[in-house]
Amino acid sequence: MTASLIKPTRDRWDAFVAAQSRAHFLQLWGWGEQKRAYGWEVERVALEQDERMVACAQILFRSLPLRSGTMAYLAMGPVQAEGLAEDARREFWRAIHDTVRGRRAAFLKWEPGVYPADQAPDCAALGFRPSPQTVQPPRTIMIDIGGDEEAILARMNQGTRRKIRQSQKNGIRYSQATKDDVHKFTDMMAVTGSRNEFGVHEPAYYALAYDLFVPDHGAIFLAEHEDDLLAGIFVFAAGSTAWYVYGASSNVKRNLMGSYGVQWEAIRWAKARGCTTYDMWGIPDEDEATLEAAFEQRDDGLWGVYGFKRGWGGQVIRSVGAWDHVYNPLVYKAYDLVLHARA
Repeated sequence: MTASLIKPTRDRWDAFVAAQSRAHFLQLWGWGEQKRAYGWEVERVALEQDERMVACAQILFRSLPLRSGTMAYLAMGPVQAEGLAEDARREFWRAIHDTVRGRRAAFLKWEPGVYPADQAPDCAALGFRPSPQTVQPPRTIMIDIGGDEEAILARMNQGTRRKIRQSQKNGIRYSQATKDDVHKFTDMMAVTGSRNEFGVHEPAYYALAYDLFVPDHGAIFLAEHEDDLLAGIFVFAAGSTAWYVYGASSNVKRNLMGSYGVQWEAIRWAKARGCTTYDMWGIPDEDEATLEAAFEQRDDGLWGVYGFKRGWGGQVIRSVGAWDHVYNPLVYKAYDLVLHARA
């Protein structure tokens, strides 16, 4: 069977990604356009076999500090069809490396994502070295949203179930945001960032993400009470998985538990579209025993959200982490020195 590189349309690309068992929203076409608007460059590599698309990889590029060169970044890919032959896999990796070298990148940072232990790629055998610098949070909580709603609720801890039920009382309105509502979400993001002392994107960033992902692969859910905004979340979906990526809440009426209500609405939305897994997307990179021992005393970084995320009945999982394939050792060494200097 002859394989060849192709340049698919956006529709064909997204249809292929969404149909695979390892579909991920960071490999959807829209994510490349999102990052292109904020300083990254994008290359897309796709392989066809017998007129059928069988593999794709969306690769991002950006300049390194001090104008020392360029890095390439491959997140949660490549996306490959089940049963793809080993020779086709090797050919596809050659195409990825040729693409990266063609952009004169000093190295390719690869974050393969979450795998069962016995199915993880052998990154070292593919020429990659472990990297201490991750781009995406390496540890997360995965919620099984199979079964009916009562089964999903039964997996949660008692406190979370109680707060979900409380969030469904007192006249709170839950809705999917329209384009005209996006400003409500971005206003709350600014409030959340200020209150919790973490960085948030400018409003235009979330508005662009809405345009690129909603309704096919995303939704914003809002909780409102009387004339007050309470909470909102931005959730993405591809294939059988949904991801809770951005969350916001106001400083008023927090006792009404609107943050729990919008999360439950997003889980119901994900289940209705056929998802079986809901990824809470980012917790501190510590083992579960450390997480449980420390979460009540810490609120820095991702610790501030772990206490909320732990109650939804999911499993703590660590991804394969970050790996670097080096093409220019001198530039890579300089990059590594800068990272250590900042640590």
